[in-house]
Amino acid sequence: MENIHWQLVAPLVVLQVILTIAALVSCVRQEHTRGPKWMWILIILFMNTIGPIIYFIFGRKSE
Repeated sequence: MENIHWQLVAPLVVLQVILTIAALVSCVRQEHTRGPKWMWILIILFMNTIGPIIYFIFGRKSE
């Protein structure tokens, strides 16, 4: 753990957390999604960085 350059890792972790929170808030506020909301919440939470991106591309349903 002492060989990790935290100056490089910390911004990536912060961006991942912000992206995850934004996707969760969007999913909860979205009236209709492509598929059940519980499925999208699990994808967002358990697929780390790619999950929120997949939600924003495929999960949101434009009306």
